[in-house]
Amino acid sequence: MLRQIWRSRRGSLRALLSSLMLFCLCCVLAVSCSRSSPSASTTEQGRIVLGTTASISTLDPADAYSIFAGALLYNLSDRLYTYKLGANDLEPQLATALPTVSTDGLTYTIPLRQGVVFHDGTPFTAKAMAFSLDRFIQNGGSPSFLLADLIAAVKPTAEYELTITLKKPFAAFPSLLAFSGVCAVSPQAYEIKAGEFKPQEFVGTGPYKLVKYGTDRLRLDVFDRYWGAKPANTGIDVQFYSSPANLFNAFRTGSVDLAYQNLAIEQIRSLQQNAATGGWQVIERSGSGIDYLTLNLRSSPLDVLAVRQAIAAIMDRPLLQERVFQGQIEPLYSLIPATVDVQAPVFQAEYGDRDVAKATELLSRAGYSSSNPLKLEFWYRSNLNNDQAAAITLKAIVQKTLGKLVQIDLRSIESTTAYKNLDKGVYPMFLLDWTPDFLDPDNYIQPFLECSKGSE
Repeated sequence: MLRQIWRSRRGSLRALLSSLMLFCLCCVLAVSCSRSSPSASTTEQGRIVLGTTASISTLDPADAYSIFAGALLYNLSDRLYTYKLGANDLEPQLATALPTVSTDGLTYTIPLRQGVVFHDGTPFTAKAMAFSLDRFIQNGGSPSFLLADLIAAVKPTAEYELTITLKKPFAAFPSLLAFSGVCAVSPQAYEIKAGEFKPQEFVGTGPYKLVKYGTDRLRLDVFDRYWGAKPANTGIDVQFYSSPANLFNAFRTGSVDLAYQNLAIEQIRSLQQNAATGGWQVIERSGSGIDYLTLNLRSSPLDVLAVRQAIAAIMDRPLLQERVFQGQIEPLYSLIPATVDVQAPVFQAEYGDRDVAKATELLSRAGYSSSNPLKLEFWYRSNLNNDQAAAITLKAIVQKTLGKLVQIDLRSIESTTAYKNLDKGVYPMFLLDWTPDFLDPDNYIQPFLECSKGSE
């Protein structure tokens, strides 16, 4: 996951890369309506079957760092804070109020909810929450840096009061406490020990409890002692599919009630077009993920500012939106997507889209011409169809508008291998995506712009 990659780049790769924001992704969920339910042999009355092509390797919140694992943890667990439904605004969950913050911005005092129990019957207290946060940090899982870099101490200062001391002020800290893995886990079911995890178990306080963890299916039952609002169903069965085609067919035939992450673009379009007669809904909302193009500042010719500016000027986001993604993305002209209130399209006025005259002038200024063309090596992830389509379309845009002035060599590599090489500065240009750890503008800015040493 890209969040892990940014972590390994800290202090090095950020100095190498410039990022050109392209578009914000949309979230799509297909939901069955009036169709007959799946047969009794595959599901039980009142349960929901969710189909997905996503995969998970762990549900241990101290080590889980994938999008779908996070989605599951949001339903299995509670955190100190969560987000209001359909918004980015924080509200208390296991806390009863927003933190009281010291004048120096280092100490957060948080009142906790009483009457909460874990799935194993253990009472929830400040000691249990402190244990959960300490375990997240000390066990050293993939997302542990989120708290380890920031927290100096976690102490239960009363039975239902938690005090957290930071190493440095961080205004977005309450939002960070809403991260999926920063949840309460039972001290009776887990231990604090570096490198020790329970990938196939989960014992938290959420509205659902994990009953079965299998390679092809998960079973979540409603937790009858849950302190909050009870789910409207009796449980959820998560069914894993090997391909979008298999998931698409399973949804159309009624084997699953919900299809989520990920159907192919053309499959989503088909479901949208046939919703009225098929007996289903396609629910689409703006997502928090973004796609962007990275430019390696230490790789010639991208070390020349005018070249990077020309690339920015020739991008055509609306065309990508229409041709490649069939309206399922939103053009992005900022580091921050429009789902965050403070977003402003600052890049639109500066570069716009497909400004051929500006790109030509910039390249001419940099010394390029039809007889001396700019040569670029453009990489994308071979296992992601959308990346390939976007890369091919971007190359076609450049060829059509700039002709012999620019030559692009498209190259692809499997994502796992690419992620291992990104922090080495191997690729001149690479098409990537980013999903935030928490919904705050800081998590779109700091990972891209932070550096340990400034330049003169």
